[in-house]
Amino acid sequence: MSDDRAFTYNGGAVPPGDTQNIRYGISETYLGDPVRIPVTIVNGERDGPTAFLTAAAHGDELNGIEVVREVAHEWDLSELAGTLVCLPVLNVPGFLAQQRYLPVYDRDLNRSFPGKPGSTSSKRMAHQIYENFIAPCDFGLDFHTSTRGRTNMLHVRADMTDEAVYRLAMAFGSKVVIDSDGPSGTLRGEATDDDIPTITVEMGEAHRFQRPLIDDALDGVRSVFAEYGLLETDAVRWPGWRTIVAGAGEKTWLRADSGGIVDTHFESGSLVREGERIATITNPFKEDAVGVEAPFTGLLIGLLENPVVYPGNPLCHLVEIGASTRRAIEAGDAPSPVGQPTPSE
Repeated sequence: MSDDRAFTYNGGAVPPGDTQNIRYGISETYLGDPVRIPVTIVNGERDGPTAFLTAAAHGDELNGIEVVREVAHEWDLSELAGTLVCLPVLNVPGFLAQQRYLPVYDRDLNRSFPGKPGSTSSKRMAHQIYENFIAPCDFGLDFHTSTRGRTNMLHVRADMTDEAVYRLAMAFGSKVVIDSDGPSGTLRGEATDDDIPTITVEMGEAHRFQRPLIDDALDGVRSVFAEYGLLETDAVRWPGWRTIVAGAGEKTWLRADSGGIVDTHFESGSLVREGERIATITNPFKEDAVGVEAPFTGLLIGLLENPVVYPGNPLCHLVEIGASTRRAIEAGDAPSPVGQPTPSE
């Protein structure tokens, strides 16, 4: 980097050794009042990479907000080597309404990147965020949860064919990595295409803070900082076991074939074996029970939380695992099923 290590954005600059909390205007309301997003920029006194941490691109996905806030405002960053750009709430209108999408024609902010000036409202907002706070960075972590009525075990989604993304995903240290391209318009996909390696961290459910998941994600952030030298005192973590899910045939959403009330027999993160009953669907009289069985042995990384379904509604997200991973889980590192004994050979 040059001697002038100030982080600059349209309207300001943060010199080395300084921290700034900014409310940055990205749009206007119907009344002409500014729509402003909170941004904390920590520019270390020592040279190093520039990283972004983002959350709440979907306004009701809250776990990541606390991860980003704690890093920015509770961690000791006095010895930071490099710059942190912390954006805890990207979708401020959605956050205020506590809904997933922008309450402006229900646009998805996370399908609007890198944005475009003079285009739709969502793309104008995305452009302001991307050009000022994402484009100057070297890599990034984007935090999400499952949508309303479902939950995810903590896992990473990343394009593992990209060497720089692979390094970042492995440094975060989650047990499960879903190898996939970021869909068009996502922050992850567009930043990675611009040579800014980015991973998505999925964790838990919408509309709540889940402390164990937040703490686990914070450990992942510490591990990334150690890998890239932002903080020298931390070590890169090993999660105990890891599985990388690459092929389309190695993961599936199981869906309800009948409407009714769902009794789920496992927790998110559980190991289930081929043929085991994951859930049972019944009518209000507990009649006409329909069992939903695992088509292969794998991990439940996503699970229904709202126990009512129409035909076609998703019930769970199952990913296939190898024999060595299964043995590690069976050694005691996975949660037990709900209302059933621990699976055994």
